[in-house]
Amino acid sequence: MELPATSCSVLSATLAEPLAGTAAAARTWMCIEQSGPYGPDALRESHLDHEIGTELVRRAGGTGVRLQLIRRPGRHADEHPPTVRRQVFLAHTRPGATWLVHGRVDDPRELLDLDLDALGSGVRPSFGRLDDRTLLLVCTNGRRDVCCALRGRPIAADLATRHGEQVWETTHTGGHRFAPTAVVLPSGYLYGRLDAGFADRLLTGSGSGQMVTERCRGRSTWSPAGQVAELAVRALTGETGTDALVIDDELVDGADWRVRVRDSAPDRVPATEDGGAADPIGNAPSGPARAWWVSGRVETPEPERRTSCAKAPVIPTVNLATGISEGVPSPLPG
Repeated sequence: MELPATSCSVLSATLAEPLAGTAAAARTWMCIEQSGPYGPDALRESHLDHEIGTELVRRAGGTGVRLQLIRRPGRHADEHPPTVRRQVFLAHTRPGATWLVHGRVDDPRELLDLDLDALGSGVRPSFGRLDDRTLLLVCTNGRRDVCCALRGRPIAADLATRHGEQVWETTHTGGHRFAPTAVVLPSGYLYGRLDAGFADRLLTGSGSGQMVTERCRGRSTWSPAGQVAELAVRALTGETGTDALVIDDELVDGADWRVRVRDSAPDRVPATEDGGAADPIGNAPSGPARAWWVSGRVETPEPERRTSCAKAPVIPTVNLATGISEGVPSPLPG
């Protein structure tokens, strides 16, 4: 189905709105299986018990944990049978310390026993078991924004025929205007303007320890500026290793910012006496750690546009990289 030219995703593509720096912020994702339709505020407006959804939202506040409902692609009308023995995925996204845990609950009230502060800090729970799969969650929450449903559901259904339970429909992940959107777990990279062939690449690459820089909105681990900075360094260096880069400093002065992006290889490979990285298996990165300072600025591009089909037009803010240098940065302007 063709969307009108006034829909948020069509306008965003027409205006070539940048994707980098628009990923949802989350260090850890909690994904709860729930069949049936979702309202705009899905945790409180679905067939999930309202009291449980409300309490989970309250407890997640300020922990770095993002809550998502997920369901199998396909029919999900109101008469859909209730979900029993729900599947739950927990994913931590910090580079070099990612994990994906898969478990099941008979009653979602059991999830209230989880320590969300610990989960947000990357502490792996005793709940469930480690899972080495890569998941792709495609936003299809049409009650939040029609672009997500009309563009996301066909892609999710197509992908599920080839990738099975690696692919799920999910609730709002932010950025309706970039629909179809998806998040890759456990890495936490978000993508926009998907098509089925591109999504296949995401699943294949992520499974082999590589990320795809094309159409990437950023890694949810980082701030918007950090997301932009990481992708700018990847564009400069051609680096695609999922956990090859980390953000370890961020300086902000009004609309201007600088972010330090560091090569994480020395964290993974023991250092030698001369400061280089040891190569015990013959193919590990060697040499001293590299670091880049990325400078950027928050801008407000004209004209007004809808950031969601359900909202009035606004002038959005975007984070743009303006320069990259290796080594120590100059002082921030001002």
